[in-house]
Amino acid sequence: MDTHKKIREHISALSDGALPAADLELAFAALQGADGQHAWNTYFRIGDELRAQATPGLSEGFAERLAERLAAEPAHTRRVAATGAAAPARAADGTPAEASSKPAIISAP
Repeated sequence: MDTHKKIREHISALSDGALPAADLELAFAALQGADGQHAWNTYFRIGDELRAQATPGLSEGFAERLAERLAAEPAHTRRVAATGAAAPARAADGTPAEASSKPAIISAP
């Protein structure tokens, strides 16, 4: 068996996670060269295609309908615990609010 073919087999096995530990050094050395990098990319593309699952086509106008529904969603709120690192809560008039152990509620952007 020629060396070039053997190295490509090692890189293929490495990309599949099936390369014995004794052959790792040879495969890693091969990856330093342009041919090794090309083989690595090729085997990963092949693997990606083999693992790919067919996805159903989206109906016409799907993206527009989704955008409209998202825009109609109410703004979500999240709770933020009041800690020393956070800015102090302020009343509507801008004065500092009384300290409270309750978490502050803020609107998400």
